[in-house]
Amino acid sequence: MNQSTTNNSSGSKFRSGFVAIIGRPNVGKSTLMNHLIGQKIAIMSDKPQTTRNKIHGVYTTEDTQIVFLDTPGIHKPQSKLGNYMMQTAESALKEVEAALFLVDVSEGIGGGDRFIIEQLKKVKTPVFLVMNKIDKVEPEKLLPMITQYNELYEFAEIVPISALNGNNVSTLLEQISRYLPEGPQYYPADQITDHPEQFVCAELIREKILHMTREEVPHSIAVAIEDMRVQENGVVYIGAVIFVERDSQKGIIIGKRGDFLKEVGKQARRDIEALLGSRTYLELWVKVKKDWRNQDRVLKDLGFRHD
Repeated sequence: MNQSTTNNSSGSKFRSGFVAIIGRPNVGKSTLMNHLIGQKIAIMSDKPQTTRNKIHGVYTTEDTQIVFLDTPGIHKPQSKLGNYMMQTAESALKEVEAALFLVDVSEGIGGGDRFIIEQLKKVKTPVFLVMNKIDKVEPEKLLPMITQYNELYEFAEIVPISALNGNNVSTLLEQISRYLPEGPQYYPADQITDHPEQFVCAELIREKILHMTREEVPHSIAVAIEDMRVQENGVVYIGAVIFVERDSQKGIIIGKRGDFLKEVGKQARRDIEALLGSRTYLELWVKVKKDWRNQDRVLKDLGFRHD
């Protein structure tokens, strides 16, 4: 932790803090995180419950550092993995200076949003209502929706945005900065996440599978990097294992003549090389771990731990 930077070049105090991004599944939390940071560190998918861990993204300017926590979508858990995801999202609210409650204005207020608001009433953290996907609705529809949300909870700020297009995101950042206390610069200015490269690489591989599979397969997938090293020729070698729960799913992921797995590797390697700034040799295997989402030991081995 670097705590040396408490004043910027103009002599004003440096402000810093942690901000959680919460919301029900599939409202655009990872899209917002990536736009705020300016680089892809959180995977994106149209399938719910894409994010499983807290993803820390670091935004730094001359006088401000904001550490964003992209949390799993808050939902009713149906497995031990689901319980872990819920507890991860809820615990994030206890360690931040502010929380961004992201909602999808194109869908209106749902039961999931009301459930989250009830959880928010248990904490004293300032909460922003961030109304995402404004590019999908007529402007006159926003005001009645704002009124509905205001009747349910007293939000510190209300900011309509489009995380995908970047509309009003700079305004959101300015509003957040006003709520930060004076504090240290926790991370170097050029650092965008505190997760190791192996974690982000595993997530990028999982993202490609999410995009290419349907029905029950996406939630049964986990990816672990078992080997990552720079070879003598400068190429980064990565050996990764894709875990599934059933033999039938293994067949789907491998595909006929291994075509599906090759395509996953091709697409993932492209993003990984952009992340690392280096040529990469990616080797993938598929293994079956039956009902891994309900096994505490396996979840721990795969990195699902409580802080």
